[in-house]
Amino acid sequence: MSKSQAWTLETDEQGVAWLHLDVPDKGANVLSQAVVKALGDQLDEVEKNDAKGLIIVSDKKAGFIAGADVEEFTHVKTAEEAKAVIALAHGVFNRLQGLNIPTLALIHGHCLGGGLELSLACDYRVAEETASLGFPEVMLGIFPGFGGSVRSIRLMGVQHAMTMMLTGRPVVGKRAKRMGLVDAAVPERQMKRAAVQIIAQAGSKRVYQTPLLQKVINSSLGRKLVAMGLRKMTRKRVNPKHYPAPFALIDMWARFGNNTKRMFQAEMDTVSKLLVLPQTQNLVRLFFLQDRLKSFGKASDAKINHIHVIGAGVMGGDIAAWCAMQGIKVTLQDQDMQVIARAIKRAAGLFQKKLREPRLVQAALDRLIPDLAGLGIAEADMVLEAIVENLDIKQSLYQSIEPKMKQGAVLATNTSGIPMDDLATVLTAPERLVGIHFFNPVAKMKLVETIAGKKTAKETLAIAHRFVTQIRKLPLPVKSSPGFLVNRILMPYLMEAVNMVDEGKQPECIDKAATDFGMPMGPITLADTVGLDICLAVAHDLADVTGDKVPEFLQTWVEQGRLGKKSGQGFYRYNKGKPVMSKANVSNKEQQEITDRLITRIVDEAKRCLDEGVVEDADLLDAGMVFGTGFAPFRGGVMKYAADEGKL
Repeated sequence: MSKSQAWTLETDEQGVAWLHLDVPDKGANVLSQAVVKALGDQLDEVEKNDAKGLIIVSDKKAGFIAGADVEEFTHVKTAEEAKAVIALAHGVFNRLQGLNIPTLALIHGHCLGGGLELSLACDYRVAEETASLGFPEVMLGIFPGFGGSVRSIRLMGVQHAMTMMLTGRPVVGKRAKRMGLVDAAVPERQMKRAAVQIIAQAGSKRVYQTPLLQKVINSSLGRKLVAMGLRKMTRKRVNPKHYPAPFALIDMWARFGNNTKRMFQAEMDTVSKLLVLPQTQNLVRLFFLQDRLKSFGKASDAKINHIHVIGAGVMGGDIAAWCAMQGIKVTLQDQDMQVIARAIKRAAGLFQKKLREPRLVQAALDRLIPDLAGLGIAEADMVLEAIVENLDIKQSLYQSIEPKMKQGAVLATNTSGIPMDDLATVLTAPERLVGIHFFNPVAKMKLVETIAGKKTAKETLAIAHRFVTQIRKLPLPVKSSPGFLVNRILMPYLMEAVNMVDEGKQPECIDKAATDFGMPMGPITLADTVGLDICLAVAHDLADVTGDKVPEFLQTWVEQGRLGKKSGQGFYRYNKGKPVMSKANVSNKEQQEITDRLITRIVDEAKRCLDEGVVEDADLLDAGMVFGTGFAPFRGGVMKYAADEGKL
């Protein structure tokens, strides 16, 4: 047996070498430079031992390998330094690929980024059928740089490989098998047997045969035509000025796709340059801010097995559906059975889209239980209300349900701004009330604001944080103040846009200025999407805090039923749910003025929130605005942008 800090090598009775990875002091395996170097040393041992095959396996319960050690990216200052890191991995992975015995990666849990690239350097891959395999590098402003861009295209073909690399979306083991990414996708209990059988039957190195279609696609003309389509598709999602990585990947393949040696070199050169760009460093910063939000969930071991949701409208119904999809038993209560039925119908659509497999869809639906009488209150670990935003109505509900709740259960509210201390005055146990504020659409928005009142117990808040991470969201602790954080900053931004329309500026020009800056949606489109009635109500609620004066025309439109997308007419007219827009007619100078006005409102309100202690620090504010509103991620957050631009 050979052992390093992270790797353990042993040989079984059949002469097959098993290389185990268990990085010390880490919850998940990551590929630091030290771990990669140690892999090289273990490959020396494999060659010396004359093994009949090599199987690489993780001893971590969480999964195979989560990717490269992103923390090391923060120490890289030049493209030359980055290239040295990448060249190390290239060298070791090439050695793995070049072993004269069959090699196999045995994959469970997550297999992401550099971990998936390592597995691609093996001849074979066996995955647990629900394992998650993906290339999330594009989220960090780069693309697979340890040989993965070359090997994935060779293995799966251009369409599947490019889709994974350009979107960053992972696939489960069963789908990976259909795509040709893995050789077998089996239940966990069958994994080792499948791996041993493949190695025994292989006998020698794998020889790849390129299908005729892939040869055609990979020809000079084929690459030119396919690359045009890929660029067009990618431009619909991201601006190449803001996110150069996906376009650099397409360009690299278009130039060198028929020459493996040159493409490996181009991958190293290109990723090295991308890694030191400001956009990439900002995205890496957000990676760590996301980890900080996740860490709040570690303060409690309590697990929510049953949640009772009161209010089956859009928010309540969608919260219930999301929780059921994450494996939690959900009882859903409303005064109207038809409202519950509509919520379950929406949930079925979500499950079919996200889970796909009929067995998994049915299991999620079975966990979502209609409960008109509210019988689930007595059994639930958490009762979450998502009813009308009215203090008296919420308090009346609390008085009726509190006596029915079991000992230790948490009472959560999805209020978007009512102070916790006001809500808690009618409770006999105010220590178990906590705010858990989701954003719409629930299935897409990562952030959830968590709000403690003066009497909220620390354990209650800790359970709320644990619950949010349990359902794969990001908890952000915020002060119980008007609008909390996200709405408090977002509303002045929207009102600035609305006031510009009142001044005669074209809505399309305002939206263009925002999206060109990097916002995911223009403020006018956002207002229409949220609903002008909701915008009006929130603007009035926050007027004393933000100092905004709401234009009279907005009040008139709402009274007339002109509510935005949901009514078919707002700032834009909607045809089949899509806005009918004119071309934005704006000069560069005017567009910059619009941008400055919009973003200045965000920055100014953010500064006030920090001064008032709405969040603990600027990093949490940046995380909240990026994950809660989509504020231009490549800029690193509101306060990071303000610092970079000298606006602090």
